[in-house]
Amino acid sequence: MAIEKKEFGVLDNKKIYLFTLSNANGMEVKIMNYGGIITSIKMKDKNNEIKDVVLGYDSFSDYLEEHPYFGAIIGRFGNRIANAEFELNGEKYNLCQNNEKNNLHGGEKGFDKVVWESEIIENSLRLTYTSPDLEEGFPGTLKASVIYTLSEDNELIIDYIAQTDKDTVINLTNHSYFNLNGRDDTSILNHKLKINADFYTPTDSESIPTGEIKSVANTPFDFREFHCIGERILSDNEQLKFANGYDHNYVLNEKSKELKSVAILKGDKSGIIMEVITTEPGIQFYTGNYLELAFNKYNHRAGVCLETQHYPDSPNQPNFPTTVLKKDDIYKSKTIYNFINN
Repeated sequence: MAIEKKEFGVLDNKKIYLFTLSNANGMEVKIMNYGGIITSIKMKDKNNEIKDVVLGYDSFSDYLEEHPYFGAIIGRFGNRIANAEFELNGEKYNLCQNNEKNNLHGGEKGFDKVVWESEIIENSLRLTYTSPDLEEGFPGTLKASVIYTLSEDNELIIDYIAQTDKDTVINLTNHSYFNLNGRDDTSILNHKLKINADFYTPTDSESIPTGEIKSVANTPFDFREFHCIGERILSDNEQLKFANGYDHNYVLNEKSKELKSVAILKGDKSGIIMEVITTEPGIQFYTGNYLELAFNKYNHRAGVCLETQHYPDSPNQPNFPTTVLKKDDIYKSKTIYNFINN
């Protein structure tokens, strides 16, 4: 495994670097220290042709324009917090309302829009960022590290580690949009997907969980066996209409905090398969339902996100797994995207 580093741009007098992780199989992952963004994942398909399997841009300046979190580290809190507020230890915290009246993906300037310190450690890239107390409204000074490793077995391993000097909430994830047929392909609707989840968390019309844990049985949300993503996406279903497609958290069957295989995605043209392995209790399945509206480069549903996570709005949902990180405790989370050339 090798890592190359080159200058990619400048922001606020800070150098932006693009790191290229590569292995002996010809797989290549590009990551920059702005937002920890994965800009590219290239590998060979069944015909031995190189495919870039994540949506993204080729220039740094494009990432400074509005975009839907392409490839970025999401924090301090991935997904939505209702009414942009929560209570912790008897104190109420008000956050930025950047998604209607709700808080989305950490606020106006989340971890996706900051410059991370970078360091190559052996065969890994380590990014670190210290978020000051009350940045975007969240309590505690939080020191976060994200470590990217590309194995010789075509596994992209992402380790998240954080500590705080004051009780806080945290929910870190990666927001890559995958198209296993290649980023130039126009749709993921014929990709096949399997998710190891008997239940999901339904939402209201603003994508805030209702608090219910609902069975996927006999619904378009049942991916316990392989289905094409587009097979039922236009079903007469209130949840699908609310989100204009899939944008839902799945309650993973395996409750262990150890690594477990939770989802498999198959490219219908390329033969590339991606397995998602994680320590997290949930995964957000999102079908790029608004990609065409504001971002020009990509089509409606040209990419699919499989974001490993704790459940949305957990700070306001006492029956969901807690996202509280206590002072001096260590937050650890690991996700592996395992790519297979079939």
